[in-house]
Amino acid sequence: MQAVDQAVLTRVRDTLAAGKPCWLATIVATYGSSPRPVGSLLCVDRKGEIVGSLSGGCVEDDLIEKLVAGELVNDRPRLLKYGLAPEDTEKLGLPCGGHLHVVVEPLAARHADTFAHIVRRLDARRCVSRRVQLASGTMTASDCDDFAELELHEPPHGPVILEHTYGPRRQLFLIGAGMVSRYLAEMAQALDYEVTVCDPREHMLEQWAVPGVKTVCAMPDDGVLAHADDPRSAIIALTHDPRIDDMGLMAALESQAWYVGAMGSERTSAKRRERLAQLDLTREQIERLHAPVGLSIGSKTPPEIAIAILAELTALSKALPARADARSRATA
Repeated sequence: MQAVDQAVLTRVRDTLAAGKPCWLATIVATYGSSPRPVGSLLCVDRKGEIVGSLSGGCVEDDLIEKLVAGELVNDRPRLLKYGLAPEDTEKLGLPCGGHLHVVVEPLAARHADTFAHIVRRLDARRCVSRRVQLASGTMTASDCDDFAELELHEPPHGPVILEHTYGPRRQLFLIGAGMVSRYLAEMAQALDYEVTVCDPREHMLEQWAVPGVKTVCAMPDDGVLAHADDPRSAIIALTHDPRIDDMGLMAALESQAWYVGAMGSERTSAKRRERLAQLDLTREQIERLHAPVGLSIGSKTPPEIAIAILAELTALSKALPARADARSRATA
């Protein structure tokens, strides 16, 4: 989930908790070019104030105008299809003849508990699924362990149902508040990562100057278990101090984190693997470690190292869906 979409759900929760109604719009399908992916969210209140985005402006303006004027969606969810008529392309500026299908739901105080629960799950870095029957507006939310793609069920006979799983944002959990961490944190936030820096050394965190980053003063093994034991987290050890890095890596390699890395030379990394083997980690767990961390691009300076790390994370994260599909086919 992107930061903007989590902000939308938070706004929905706060608006409903204040006893005010609002609308929630969800992109359920795109055809052709689309500025925002399926699952993107937009919240509109009675004043026409918005959080989120569907198209970059054009569709939002049309939707807000009709909602505030009371022309759309006052009693139940509705599926709107933009771009089907030629005039839509000219009026709304949809690129390359693209089509955009959007489910718009009117929300009221009775939905407040549901969205409060959804935000609590996301804050705890857990997944939650929401199911909406469009004909009646009936809504349920249930906890789940894994992320699933949005589905809009449109059977020939029976109700149309939207199923949308919300998962936590991608997190970069950095062990050590040094110079490389600072560059990495700044660049990672630009790529929509939630960044957490963990360091047991209070004086290092006191000097931390990157806004928007969560800081945790704790031993890294405790920090990993409390804040990064989930499949949407990448954990990277960056202190150059084995007394700190190795403790964090022990917990990280046993965690659910999808990526675990450590900074250091080939020689340093080889010695680190030897130490981890003496700490009762299995061969399979140690093989999860990316060390030296990052793509091999000849990086030497802190910003170059940060670029190499983010390049590797980007390349591997793009390949994750393909690997998951291959595993599914292999077990079918």
